[in-house]
Amino acid sequence: MRFYKLPRSIRQLSTHVLAIALGVVLTVTSLRVLPSQAEPAPNTATNPDTLEIIAQRPSPATGAIGSTSFVTAAVNLVGPAVVRIDTERTITRRVDPFMEDPFFRRFFGDSLPQQIPSEQLRGLGSGFIIDKSGLILTNAHVVDKADKVTVRLKDSRTFEGKVQGIDEVTDLAVVKINAGGDLPVASLGSSNNVQVGDWAIAVGNPLGFDNTVTLGIVSTLKRSSAQVGITDKRLDFIQTDAAINPGNSGGPLLNERGEVIGINTAIRADAMGIGFAIPIDKAKVIASQLQRNGKVAHPYLGVQMVTLTPQLAKQNNTDPNSSIEIPEVNGVLVMRVIPNSPAASAGIRRGDVIVQIDGRPITSAEQLQNVVEDSRLGQVLQVKVQRGNQTQQLSVRTAELQNAS
Repeated sequence: MRFYKLPRSIRQLSTHVLAIALGVVLTVTSLRVLPSQAEPAPNTATNPDTLEIIAQRPSPATGAIGSTSFVTAAVNLVGPAVVRIDTERTITRRVDPFMEDPFFRRFFGDSLPQQIPSEQLRGLGSGFIIDKSGLILTNAHVVDKADKVTVRLKDSRTFEGKVQGIDEVTDLAVVKINAGGDLPVASLGSSNNVQVGDWAIAVGNPLGFDNTVTLGIVSTLKRSSAQVGITDKRLDFIQTDAAINPGNSGGPLLNERGEVIGINTAIRADAMGIGFAIPIDKAKVIASQLQRNGKVAHPYLGVQMVTLTPQLAKQNNTDPNSSIEIPEVNGVLVMRVIPNSPAASAGIRRGDVIVQIDGRPITSAEQLQNVVEDSRLGQVLQVKVQRGNQTQQLSVRTAELQNAS
């Protein structure tokens, strides 16, 4: 089946395409989600009782670095609730077909292996306790598909962790340990109160160095997953320059008062001082649903899309190699409609420009995705599209987005 090839001026927008339907994944090599489950656990031995302060800046109150700094106070408050999460996953590789061929067996006999031995992959991440009963919040990619989850507390106690729920769309997971209750609990703040320039303290286990603390600031807010390059997620990140590395994933990002404002999740592999954290207010909602149901239902339409402006549309329309004319309006250009999706059933077509939903103007792909995410499953959305010189009003009933796994 051949897909329509858009002109170069529109193809240049492809890095901003949002995939809000199952199975649509775009690869961005410069971004790393931390850590990879395929990476072996570090062999470096560490002392979990040693707290390493990587960076420390003057206290706003005292103006001097010392034991009374706000960083020390924040770490003393939350540090005991931050945990290390080690995972194990067994991978069984398929036997090469030639090894099973009778011809080779006849000549080589027992010198050929009967089967390829399984391989054990180990992963490392962080998390933090959100309830005295042993509930731990972390990233989905830290524990996803793990056969064994081991949780180690700062006081060196270890427990087997049971994954209670995973949501791949927001990269969040809840793990439960049975530790007899009365565990240290991290204080959860509000990411809605965070401002650019606020202090940001990252706590976790980067590269296996347990109980590591780094300090920076909040660089920007509401950095969309599309801008970051994680197009299969639905998130607006907190961006920070606090140093985070593989192993920090799932650990808390704190404010100067020691309250959790985010969950460290990803870095830019081609940059320094650019890290991303999931806002804690979003995490609270997802964690609550994961505790109750073990999963989160996300509505979707089923389109690949890109933000369109009159200027971009004009560039396309004046391109002599362009074989399609795009309305020169602000909106969201539909690049592809997923077969058998709500959008396909409603009659949305490739090349349509979505300009309104339920009477609300739509001017960016991120805005459209947020509107859909905030809707209910089965809700009928009135979608206004510009199709050539005509305007179409279409009714789209949202359906549940299925996990890629």
